Amino acid sequence: MLHLAPTAHWQFLGLMAGVVSWIFIMITVGLNEWRLWHVADASVITSGVAWVGIWRACFYSYVLPETENCQSISISDEFVPTEIIVAQVLMMVGVVCGLAGNISAVAAMRMAYFSVEDRRNIRLLFLLAGTLYFMTGVSCLVPLTWNMNSVLDNNSINFPPEFHLPAAPVRQQVGSAIGVGMAASILMLISGLLFLSYRYAWQALNLEDPKDTKDPLHGPWTETTLAQKSDWPNGDNGGKDNPTFHSEEAM
Repeated sequence: MLHLAPTAHWQFLGLMAGVVSWIFIMITVGLNEWRLWHVADASVITSGVAWVGIWRACFYSYVLPETENCQSISISDEFVPTEIIVAQVLMMVGVVCGLAGNISAVAAMRMAYFSVEDRRNIRLLFLLAGTLYFMTGVSCLVPLTWNMNSVLDNNSINFPPEFHLPAAPVRQQVGSAIGVGMAASILMLISGLLFLSYRYAWQALNLEDPKDTKDPLHGPWTETTLAQKSDWPNGDNGGKDNPTFHSEEAM
């Protein structure tokens, strides 16, 4: 059997990078700091800064009953811009694809590192893991880049009155969530390329010995040994104790 463990070290690092980047993608989905809105009227938003994410919009206020005020953003809300709706969908797709990619990568590395006998699906697992990693990176990069472009263009959002947010801020800044998400997405793309470029998975089955050895020309062979001289019926005397032999010798 061909041992693939020495050839899959880069793919092992790709698996570790895929797991770490998937965790950071989930963190990105939950963070509110996608956009930092700087507002001029600090009568309600006393901090002067509001955080607009893809699921909530939050700010600090000492005027309202609660210090931290957050309002949920749903995909069905009419005021939500297209880039936020796309981010809600694609980021969740990226989380699911990343989880499936990690599972496929673990199964592929198990076959490579632990010399599993039945490795007929090793090509499929490496290809599946790389494809899922790549899909995760792309599905996260698209909404992250789109929202970053909206922030740089200072696009407005027509929030309803209960949000206590102006339609357009004085200025916007790219939040930390977008930076974390883009770094995680790029790392996920690198992991996908590492798994897709693993050429030994395509050679593993061709280089292994055939498993069916029932062909009489190829075995299986049963190793037998000849009987020792001491196991002969008359010992190792070559038949000299045979009475017929002695009678003929006397003649």
